[in-house]
Amino acid sequence: MTADPGRSTRRRRALRALAVVLFCFAATVAIGLIVVSVVLHQEGISEVGEVAIDLTCALVGIVVAWHQPRHPMGWILLGVACFFSLLGAGGGYVILDYTDHHGTWPLGAVAVVADQSWAPAIALFGLAFLVYPDGTAATSRWGWVVRAYLVLGAAWTAGAWALAIAAAAGHDVHLSGGGSLTTGQNAAWWVLLDGAFFIGTAAAWLSWLTYQVIIWRRSSGERRQQMKWLMAGAAACVVFGVLTVTLENNRSPVLSDVGYLAAAGLAVLPLSIGIGILKFRLYDIDRVISRTLAYAMVTGLLVGLYAGLVLLATHVLAVSSPVAVAASTLVAAALFNPLRRRTQQVVDRRFNRARYDADQTIAAFAAGLKDTVDVNSVQNDLATVVNQAMEPAHVSVWINERG
Repeated sequence: MTADPGRSTRRRRALRALAVVLFCFAATVAIGLIVVSVVLHQEGISEVGEVAIDLTCALVGIVVAWHQPRHPMGWILLGVACFFSLLGAGGGYVILDYTDHHGTWPLGAVAVVADQSWAPAIALFGLAFLVYPDGTAATSRWGWVVRAYLVLGAAWTAGAWALAIAAAAGHDVHLSGGGSLTTGQNAAWWVLLDGAFFIGTAAAWLSWLTYQVIIWRRSSGERRQQMKWLMAGAAACVVFGVLTVTLENNRSPVLSDVGYLAAAGLAVLPLSIGIGILKFRLYDIDRVISRTLAYAMVTGLLVGLYAGLVLLATHVLAVSSPVAVAASTLVAAALFNPLRRRTQQVVDRRFNRARYDADQTIAAFAAGLKDTVDVNSVQNDLATVVNQAMEPAHVSVWINERG
């Protein structure tokens, strides 16, 4: 029995249309929240992080779902984006309704339930790790872990929504200062379920980490590069997350800007997941890591140098502040390129060895070329260098001989 190609095409188009609808919903709500926050001057560092994750998950999800409609990861990421959008919209409406207008607005109960959408968003985001990169459990044993996580996540989500429904139905909605529902949070069954979910999630993620280490040691080629993308994105997200939480309530304008940048940087995790799934420029991960490390080191060195020069000029040499700042800026700008080149060489030597060896090979060939006059020798040396530096499947050299 052969499959109906027309039915398969219609199914593919329907899935693509659904993906577009979910993407438009998530993106529209996220952008609307940005506009409202800016107009009301209520934008915060944590809100920037939520919107960054929301938009990136929506973008990566629509790309994966469009190119691979049957791949579960695209739908998981779109689900995360939609639930984060519901959380933002519902949370804002709940605050306006129950805090400022005592629950007199229409659809207040719906907003209370939508405000609990953090639960399915977190559960789906955790699921994305457990089924990366193929969207399914790699082995039958690992499938039990994924199924147990799904059951626990579904129960936790249902419990969170049950609290919201009970609070809205009983007209007993109480909110924290941040707008989160506090009604029923001390109920024994919810405390037990909440603790069981986070303990189970921690156990599942530890199992996942152990499993990925085993895969890392046994894998090679494309699979290894996919794991590099995930690990690099997760590591960067942890760093940005720590900065976001640390700088959330500071009053320094400079540190606040750093906090906003860190919050926006949380988008690197879903972005790295999408690159690993779609295998786009997969083997450039070593260069991405080396460039990131190099620029981070250069930025840190220049910031320290700039601050040191400003303090030296203003407090030790008693130079006026505008002149000290201008001179320090010029010195930092002059040192940027030399410092970047030297730092890049050091980092490439450790994290991007292929490129470092290729650069050394090309430099040695260029140095020897100055003293070579034999065309055949140059041709052979050129083919050797290309083989060593780029490892192509075939090399041929064409020489234009003119009489």
